[in-house]
Amino acid sequence: MKASTRRWMTGFALAAFGFAAQAADPIKIGSVLSATGPAAFLGDPEVKTLEMYVDSINKAGGLLGRQLQLVHYDDGSDANKANSFAKRLIYDDQVDVIIGGTTTGSTMSMDPLAEKAGVPFISLAGAVVIIDPVKKWLFKTPHTDRMAAEKVFEDMKKRGYTKIALLSETSGFGQSGKKESELVAPNYGIQIVANETYGPKDTDMSPQLTKIKNDPAVQAVLIFGLGQGPALATRNYKQLGVKLPLYHAHGVCSNEFIKLARDAAEGARLPCAALVVADKLPDNDAQKPIVTAYAKAFQERWKSEVSTFGGHAYDGLMLYVDAVKRAGTTDKDKVRDAIEQTKGYVGTGGVVNMSPTDHMGLDLSAFRMLEIQNGDWKLVD
Repeated sequence: MKASTRRWMTGFALAAFGFAAQAADPIKIGSVLSATGPAAFLGDPEVKTLEMYVDSINKAGGLLGRQLQLVHYDDGSDANKANSFAKRLIYDDQVDVIIGGTTTGSTMSMDPLAEKAGVPFISLAGAVVIIDPVKKWLFKTPHTDRMAAEKVFEDMKKRGYTKIALLSETSGFGQSGKKESELVAPNYGIQIVANETYGPKDTDMSPQLTKIKNDPAVQAVLIFGLGQGPALATRNYKQLGVKLPLYHAHGVCSNEFIKLARDAAEGARLPCAALVVADKLPDNDAQKPIVTAYAKAFQERWKSEVSTFGGHAYDGLMLYVDAVKRAGTTDKDKVRDAIEQTKGYVGTGGVVNMSPTDHMGLDLSAFRMLEIQNGDWKLVD
């Protein structure tokens, strides 16, 4: 064999080896979630969900013939740490996508980095500011705080409540919820006659609730927050003997909330995703197969109950997987476009139909109004 031929074949073999090695590189799923800190009961099931489904996808052969690699950092419920970890994911780890931002604060601190670098970013946080106005690279899976306020006010209107009190957390989620509640309340003929706030680390909301209790105009109360705060406020509510109907936003759609609030949660109403009542859905519900399968898998793997928040992570990962399959590549621009073109995806949060003007893709029908009865959830709509 001629030397030139040997050199050509050697070069071809090396090139082929390099191509194969590159093709076998893992698809990196970057994640920054609040596995510890005040938002841990949201972030912990999100982390566990990503771990579980990355494992199951890999065991089934991966995605486009490549394995997934989860690169996760815990921001400890601190938005500043989330920003630092996002930089690490983008520039050091060179991830293909970011799934995370348990809280609105963490999400908004990371987004400018994802926008600048051109990395698809799927948030698991609630505030409408995440997707309104639309940012090119940012999407979200949970229902918005505006939708939660609308669902609550819709139920209040049915029950004849027109004058209410609002108690909101001074976090990004709580303050966005306060703003959106004030914005949409008039659309339902509802007037917010008492407006109080509390800090995310506060452990006693009795002073604010006493003011509300002593206001004769108040007919019902809405608490807008996440983490432990709303549960503590609910216990204060009972301790003070407040008899008014109590509502919460979707930031507490978890059995953990019922455990923390104990019997004080009895009778409280709130809008949640179908996942929380998976076993109570009618058999013809389009979401039932998805949410029951997820609930069964999560409970078997982690020996713990499911929450809406783990479902947000499931939807975030599966929306990305679906987009990569449709795009036939992990090219970030093409995947971003495919996510934006998602139609008819049935997830734990609802049926998703995205567009260039809607980077969430859910409507109000995706929410189910629930009431806590005998320490369990009951569908009331």
